[in-house]
Amino acid sequence: MSRARIRLATAVLACALTLGTLPAAAYAAPAAAGARHQHQHPQQHPQQVAAETIRQIPLQGAVNLRDLGGYRTWTGGEVRRGLVYRSDALSKLTAADLTTVSALGLTKVVDFRIPMELQYDGADRLPAGLTPTSRPVSDLGLYGTLVGAISSGDPVTQERMLGGGRAEAYMRDIYRTFVTSPENRAQFAATLRELADGTQGPLLFHCTSGKDRTGWLAYVLLRALAVPQDAAERDYLASNTFRAAYDAQVRAGLKQSGRMQNPDLLIPLQEVRQDYLDAATARMEADYGGFYGYLTDGLGLDLRTLAKLQARLVRS
Repeated sequence: MSRARIRLATAVLACALTLGTLPAAAYAAPAAAGARHQHQHPQQHPQQVAAETIRQIPLQGAVNLRDLGGYRTWTGGEVRRGLVYRSDALSKLTAADLTTVSALGLTKVVDFRIPMELQYDGADRLPAGLTPTSRPVSDLGLYGTLVGAISSGDPVTQERMLGGGRAEAYMRDIYRTFVTSPENRAQFAATLRELADGTQGPLLFHCTSGKDRTGWLAYVLLRALAVPQDAAERDYLASNTFRAAYDAQVRAGLKQSGRMQNPDLLIPLQEVRQDYLDAATARMEADYGGFYGYLTDGLGLDLRTLAKLQARLVRS
């Protein structure tokens, strides 16, 4: 057997072990910068004590652009920096932002927003030569509901639409569709296949806030790369830190303008929560028997593709 085939077979085996047999609780990782997790695991590997700080790329027109590299894997590797980025919408980038984004060397930008979001927020502003790939992932009508609630200007209507736990329930339903919707699964799978393609350069994927659709795919990718579950969850929850100031300004503006008497109704929609992620993973367990089943049966990724993902994005 050639060395290339041996390396591929080894990667496939490592991937299968990572996704199929090892309890995530056994591989707890240190908290990422600015994020906290409600679950506590007492066991930590000494080699993972080194700080795994999240690398945010500061911009004026976006607040949640990050490099997904830098995370340690339980196999002793590290996710390579400079190859995968996650972000909120890029439609409001300034000229200075374009210079910053251009320096990332992106060869592909994947936009998970639906047409209505593009209509209201505008298309991405990207460096010359880059055209976004539209790959809409359903939000179950959330954006339209939100626009309708705010534009009504009626506190009673807004409370009826978003209060009493309804906003939280809406978010849990959306997360479940990341698992149950064939269309959504196809969009996520296509992006993961591109990331596994060794001929591709750095790729960025995003939605509007860069926290739900984007957060789910980032979580799935990190776990597929053998990043411990706790670390993947902390990366997901870190959106609350990066978005907090901006989201508070939005609420303050809505109250000041008189469009919302109680803008705190929006907080469950603006935040990411462990409860939302748990809704998706519980659905994943029910439908596919676990994370590995979701990758292979749900997303249709074969072992060769999963091994290529690790080979390309993880350095030993």
